[in-house]
Amino acid sequence: MTTNEWLETDGLGGFASGGADTIRTRRYHAILLAAQTPPTGRVVLVNGFDAWVKTESGTYAISSQRYLPDVIHPDGHLRIQSFKTNPWPTWVFKLEDGTQIQQEILMKKGSPTTTIRWSVVNRPKNAQLSIRPFFSGRDYHSLHHQNDAFQFTPEINGQHLVWRPYPGLPEIHVSMNGTYSHEPTWYRNFLYEQERQRGLDFAEDLASPGVFQWDISQEDAFCIFSTGTANPSAENVMKEELKRRKQFVTRLDFAADAYLVERKKGKTIVAGYPWFTDWGRDTFIALRGLCIARGELKIARDILIEWAQTVSQGMLPNRFPDQGTEAEFNSVDASLWYVIAVYDYFQAAKKVSKADRDQLRNAVDAILTGYENGTRFQIRMDEDGLIAAGQPGYQLTWMDAKVGDWVVTPRIGKPVEIQALWLNALKFAAGYSEHWNELYERGSESFERKFWNQKGGYLFDVVDVDHESGKTDDLFRPNQIFAVGGLPYAVLEGDRARSVVAAVEARLLTPLGLRSLAPESPGYAPHYEGGVRERDGVYHQGTVWPWLMGAFVEAWLRVNGETDEAKREAKKHFLEPLLKHLEEAGLDHISEIVDAEPPYTPRGCPFQAWSVGEALRITKMCS
Repeated sequence: MTTNEWLETDGLGGFASGGADTIRTRRYHAILLAAQTPPTGRVVLVNGFDAWVKTESGTYAISSQRYLPDVIHPDGHLRIQSFKTNPWPTWVFKLEDGTQIQQEILMKKGSPTTTIRWSVVNRPKNAQLSIRPFFSGRDYHSLHHQNDAFQFTPEINGQHLVWRPYPGLPEIHVSMNGTYSHEPTWYRNFLYEQERQRGLDFAEDLASPGVFQWDISQEDAFCIFSTGTANPSAENVMKEELKRRKQFVTRLDFAADAYLVERKKGKTIVAGYPWFTDWGRDTFIALRGLCIARGELKIARDILIEWAQTVSQGMLPNRFPDQGTEAEFNSVDASLWYVIAVYDYFQAAKKVSKADRDQLRNAVDAILTGYENGTRFQIRMDEDGLIAAGQPGYQLTWMDAKVGDWVVTPRIGKPVEIQALWLNALKFAAGYSEHWNELYERGSESFERKFWNQKGGYLFDVVDVDHESGKTDDLFRPNQIFAVGGLPYAVLEGDRARSVVAAVEARLLTPLGLRSLAPESPGYAPHYEGGVRERDGVYHQGTVWPWLMGAFVEAWLRVNGETDEAKREAKKHFLEPLLKHLEEAGLDHISEIVDAEPPYTPRGCPFQAWSVGEALRITKMCS
């Protein structure tokens, strides 16, 4: 069963999220989850709350929690009359006496601040709202348990309270227009169902310092949770946020904004919520849709300039860890996707300053030179003009699942999409350097000669496997689609291109993306389930990836003429089914992965940057 989830972000890497039914099902579901070193160093401070309303006819819960062994209490979820996410998550609860309570939750852009407002739709004579917040103070990947170190007592200054739960963590500031009663206690054994399904620890204890109360028959109640930023007015925050959000034309447009965040002096892209930070590969794939397709060229420029300074031995980091400062470079494609993003930016920007153009071209040249001469992980240009990469124990392509020492899809040798990226990068650089043109010509000839599987009528996934000349991997995977679409230049055209697109459509296409392996292949897995080892073992063994729909649609349009009629057909058959997914799982967003077989259950990260980015690119393609 799919759990519908809402998401609010602060533009710094922090966020608030939860279930549409108010039941928290993940360790990441929280009211205030802040990034201490944007967008990393995330900590959960305020996990949630219980809320209830007392009227003349009784007391009614408007929240629910799940506890061990498997008990839902209280029963507030049964009183939800409606829920919507526009302009922010808003619930209407209908009480048995007819009273309707509206609850709204939103985060302020640029500040780790969550505002909650409760109002009575049909105001009764007497109605008292009470909420009991649940606090922790932990790394967002961890769980919290009862202990003697938690500091329950707040510093109180009128209607502004400050908690310091543990040394070294951000303070919890609460501003509200009600009253506070100090009633410290522990709530134990919260059960997080989605963590249980993922084979992870799933039970947590939370600290509750007391109860906030309001007479909401007189005025709306508000409560602002923050880490100590300026104490804003709830009314002003909501007014400013409403004005800001009205500028977004579509749901996808607003979804895109969630992934664009601050990093040091520049900008970056969070790969997905709730558990990813910024990854090199994801950033440059997603940037093309989240920024360039939307005309957000200044943000694109800032991100590209920021990352230009991180080139090392021809490589860009694939990941900045949440803890520590050492970047990880285990990616053969992140740097090449950066070159593609620079090309797209140059094509879209009407004017690029000489300083920016020089800095970005220098980064491109440094990447290409590094690959030509050889760099980490045996990444190097071979005599045939193609890129060889990989060594045992490392996962370098986007198919990067690894469990312990087991690399599930090593793809050592010359992976097909890496060659498509390399040749596209060379063709771009050939516009200002003959040297790169010579390498492009050599690589192009080798590509078509080595990758075409004459017997199957499609492209090999990897050639010169394990760096053995002539050894091929003929597993039918979606990576071959990048030879036709998904990149500025097709490296395969004519009948062979049409054959590849037709084969991918027949064997891999689903309403929500492409399967990562054809169903008839050995090792094919129809469902992504179980513990960490089971799930990572099938991550790229059939599991559907929505981000691949962008490359497929572009390839399909290229072999079908890119006419208005073809665009209308692509929109109807490919884009519209994909956009229906905005109504489930991560609401208004597109999931990271989906089961390979009906009913195509959403899995993995419910809010994924490159899934949204490629949907935006498809939208532009089909317009």
